[in-house]
Amino acid sequence: MRIDLGEDEQPEIGLIALIDCIFFLLMFFMVATSFKQQAGEKPQKELPVTLPAAQMSLDRVGAGAPPLTIGVDKQGKLYVDGSKVSVQGLHDRLKQEAASNPGRPIRIDGDEMARYQSIVHVLDLCQFEGFTKISMHTRQ
Repeated sequence: MRIDLGEDEQPEIGLIALIDCIFFLLMFFMVATSFKQQAGEKPQKELPVTLPAAQMSLDRVGAGAPPLTIGVDKQGKLYVDGSKVSVQGLHDRLKQEAASNPGRPIRIDGDEMARYQSIVHVLDLCQFEGFTKISMHTRQ
C-alpha cells in the first residue's frame, strides 16, 4: 500500500555539501602524497656541498695581540701555542684568556685530515667564552 504525502517533489542533492567534501578529499590526498618518500631513497638532510680549498691567504700585519693558536691534529688531539692540552685544559686556557684579554684573536690550525666535528668543538668552546675574532689557518 502506497501512502500519498502530497505533491511529488524530486529529491535534490546538496551541491554545496558535495563541493565541500570534494575539496576536503582533494586537500587530504595532496597533503598525504607530499610526505611520501621514494622507495630506497634516503631522506636528504643536508645540501650536497663540496668545500673549496683556499687558493690565497691574507697575511695581516696587525697592531695588537698576536693570535692564540689552537691546533687540531688528525686524531683530534689539541695543542695551544704548540703544547699538547686536553679538552678541559683548552677550556681552562680559553676561560683564562677571556678574563685577561677578551678581544684577543684566535687562530685555529686544523690538519686537513682532522674530523670536522673536532674543529666545530673548538669553535664552540671559543664562542662559549665570548671570542669573536676567530680565523682558520690555511695553506696556499
